[in-house]
Amino acid sequence: MKRLAGVVLTASLVLLACTPKVQVELPNEPININLNVKIQHEIYIKVDKQLDELFSENSGLF
Repeated sequence: MKRLAGVVLTASLVLLACTPKVQVELPNEPININLNVKIQHEIYIKVDKQLDELFSENSGLF
């Protein structure tokens, strides 16, 4: 009985010593986010306006 208690006590101490440790640390350098975004909405608007003008001038096309 004493031997079983000793084994249980030893096993519990070993398991307590193996608990994981989680640390949250701040990075040394700032976080950089590079966004390579092309904005093409102006080009599409210009093309749409040119097409509207073309269809309004030559309304007999369709």
